[in-house]
Amino acid sequence: MPGENLTREEARVRARLLTVDAYDVALDLRSATGAGGPGDEPRTFRSVATIRFRCAEPGAASFVDLVAPAVTAVTLNGRELDPKEVFDGARVALTDLAAENVLVVDALCAYSRTGEGLHRFVDPEDGEVYLYTQYEPADARRVFANFEQPDLKAPFTFSVTAPAGWTVLSNGAQDGEAEPVDDSSATWRFVPTQPISTYITAVVAGPYHVVRDHYSRTLADGTVLDIPLGALCRKGLAPHFDADEIFTVTKQGLDFFHDHFDYPYPFGKYDQAFVPEYNIGAMENPGCVTFREEFVFRGKVTQSAYERRANVILHEMAHMWFGDLVTMEWWDDLWLKESFADFMGSFSLVEATRYTSGWVTFANQRKAWAYRADQLPSTHPITADIHDLEDAKLNFDGITYAKGASALKQLVAYVGRDAFLEGARRYFKRHAYGNTRLTDLLQVLEETSGRDMAAWSRSWLETAGVNALTPLATYDSAGRITELAILQEATDTHPELRPHRLAVGLYRREAPGAPLLRYARAEVDVTGPRTVVAELAGAERPELILVNDEDLTYCKIRFDEGSLATLREHLGDLTDPLARALCWSALWNLTRDGLLPTRDYLDLVQRFAGAETDIGVLQMVQSRASEALAHYAVPARRESAGRELAGSALRELRLAEPGSGHQLAWARFFAAHASEDGDLRMLRGLLEGTAKIDGLDVDQELRWTFQAALASRGAVGESALTAELARDNTASGKRHQVRALASRPEAEVKEAAWRAVVDSDALSNALAEATIAGFDQPGQRELLAPFAPRYFEVIERVWRERSIEIAMAVVRGLFPALQDHPGTLAATDAWLADHADAPPALRRLVLEARDDLARALRAQECDANAVTA
Repeated sequence: MPGENLTREEARVRARLLTVDAYDVALDLRSATGAGGPGDEPRTFRSVATIRFRCAEPGAASFVDLVAPAVTAVTLNGRELDPKEVFDGARVALTDLAAENVLVVDALCAYSRTGEGLHRFVDPEDGEVYLYTQYEPADARRVFANFEQPDLKAPFTFSVTAPAGWTVLSNGAQDGEAEPVDDSSATWRFVPTQPISTYITAVVAGPYHVVRDHYSRTLADGTVLDIPLGALCRKGLAPHFDADEIFTVTKQGLDFFHDHFDYPYPFGKYDQAFVPEYNIGAMENPGCVTFREEFVFRGKVTQSAYERRANVILHEMAHMWFGDLVTMEWWDDLWLKESFADFMGSFSLVEATRYTSGWVTFANQRKAWAYRADQLPSTHPITADIHDLEDAKLNFDGITYAKGASALKQLVAYVGRDAFLEGARRYFKRHAYGNTRLTDLLQVLEETSGRDMAAWSRSWLETAGVNALTPLATYDSAGRITELAILQEATDTHPELRPHRLAVGLYRREAPGAPLLRYARAEVDVTGPRTVVAELAGAERPELILVNDEDLTYCKIRFDEGSLATLREHLGDLTDPLARALCWSALWNLTRDGLLPTRDYLDLVQRFAGAETDIGVLQMVQSRASEALAHYAVPARRESAGRELAGSALRELRLAEPGSGHQLAWARFFAAHASEDGDLRMLRGLLEGTAKIDGLDVDQELRWTFQAALASRGAVGESALTAELARDNTASGKRHQVRALASRPEAEVKEAAWRAVVDSDALSNALAEATIAGFDQPGQRELLAPFAPRYFEVIERVWRERSIEIAMAVVRGLFPALQDHPGTLAATDAWLADHADAPPALRRLVLEARDDLARALRAQECDANAVTA
């Protein structure tokens, strides 16, 4: 039988054959505590799944999915099947199906240490055990037998036996009091869910800290909707848990979505659990949403961190309708939920909460993810061609999320806000608890807008690549515009020229030293290679022409020579934060594309970042400066450019408002680039209290930032990091220490880190990722050079032997990107040529890394030419 990698065709055949009526799942999690199994045997728990389903062709054969160490018993319609004959480690074969069937699979399933399936975490602070599930796209089969595909929905009834003092949650509300099993354990039962897909079922169990609240609303028909709310985190994080703020955003989101979707929240309660060692940001399990616990802030963070958390809360809430109530048929249409949730997260953030700069963040940060993904060789249309589950795993990417959300923002500009929201309302009512394809959404949007949605879809959803838009203006002798045209370009590999509904803004200063303000604006439909903006003819000559002002469409913004010259001198004079963010983003794209020398970009950062008022924009600019220095700067200038960045960072740190988020951001940026003896002494002094900067609170999180910086420069050793862990003997502290230990510039340290993630499977997902992050340091190129050939020797084995989450982390994180010379490019090409039959998902990751390396070399060439010009 085939293995774990379910194909689209297999899913289609099974969906035509089967209809699932109900699941009853009983999990016994008492084995989570106490001693584990002997030797290297995995720690397991008992899972009993009873599935009631119908078969359209009695007598036919099918299979149920289960990834487990052992199956104890299988019963089909009262007939006992031999597990040794029907279970292959990934599937249970089912033959001679009846019209109506009852299947019972009794299995021993394994707890996870990689965040896939039922993850088990032991808190180093107090020894307590915490459990939670994470399934998307197909890891529910690691916890109970099921038909693991999104279009075989059914109601789920869960019962969980666990230690008596625990909190246990699932998707449905608890059904009565927990029933004692013995002196130390009890069984929790939960009410049946609405019909949902397997990948959004959930269980959370452990001694979690719980805060309760509720949300009430009177609906249009007079019905009172009351939703119990819960917020959970580990006990050790309780002193830092700002549940009131989380509930405030939750209630604002529920108000917003009820106002705009006209469909009551369909899943009863609304719990939000912040869990340890989580692989992703959050997961939209209905009634039991899970988040990475890093959203519980242990120390001071900037306002953008709170905004980010609020956005994620709202993103997951949008999924209750887009994704949970109405679900894509197969992973080809993953965008039907993720693009909408990404768009609605920012839309609701701006309109319903205090975080009104959400569209600035979207333009400057979220779309950067899309632009990068859309220029990789693995780019794909928003509606992707997903052959199997490995394909699906890799398509949770910048195209599916951020480009899809950008396309929806363009769609709103194209059809209008009212038509868009009315389309959503009809979509929910027409397809509630069902599964859909692209055509189902297009149909309702065509009804509400009167537009040809098929043509829009062909241009925006069914083609790949990003267009570049450049203004071209001519002027008369009086300095007025005679013609302003928008030139549209595409790449040879993706030549589609899309229709864009966008705004063009003209900016100028009224006097030297005055702000750079918009004085004229026009909306236009850009089509084809050249579009004239007739409305702006006759306008006075601008200093800056900003194409895609207000960020209505998805494109790379280019500048004419005059506009670029203005930004080189007056970027900081742009007072509109969205316009400024768009310009920063466009300048970064020019740098990545080898059209703006890296030294020029870094110069802009040093001259204008200090005046940036939007903290999210500032932090993104700082991050890009670090990336530019590490990968795009000509090698001969890296050291001096790094010193310049550290110097400007220290200057801005001292000038920043005491206690502000800007001060904290500059402190982190200074630590990232401090390398000179004086700078390292400053970091050590801030740690020891012998140096002071007014208002800078060096809390535990900032202490780890400084310790990690010193460790990577060889300025502190293992003993200092062990002492720091003694101050902060927590899960977070352990991750910080592991990363800092791996960052030390010593050959034996690098060898140990390499072996820990490549040759051993002992580390959890969180500690493996921390080790990889510490291993790869920009200032250690020579030290890391011997590992480049070893990478190509091991990646196929790693992919074969490890879970996909860990394998992806290793293949991405250990690629020798810092060995940025043609030899590494040649070695990558040789591996690709010699491994044409390697798993497509593995080849995709290597191809993407190769593309990033080739881009870096082109940017370095641009920078070198500027140096010698």
